[in-house]
Amino acid sequence: MAAFAAADAPLRARAVCEAMDLEIAPSNVTNVRLKRKRLVEIGILMEPEQGLFTQPRP
Repeated sequence: MAAFAAADAPLRARAVCEAMDLEIAPSNVTNVRLKRKRLVEIGILMEPEQGLFTQPRP
């Protein structure tokens, strides 16, 4: 979540992997994307465009 707090624009799953110091492998990017989608479903994150994730701003 720190990656989203520091970002000034929505992030793609690959950028989240880089911020988390994960290897940029297809399996890691897919796992991060699926986890972010779950966070969107429960309202912790927003997906303003397909594949872009951000925290809701007040």
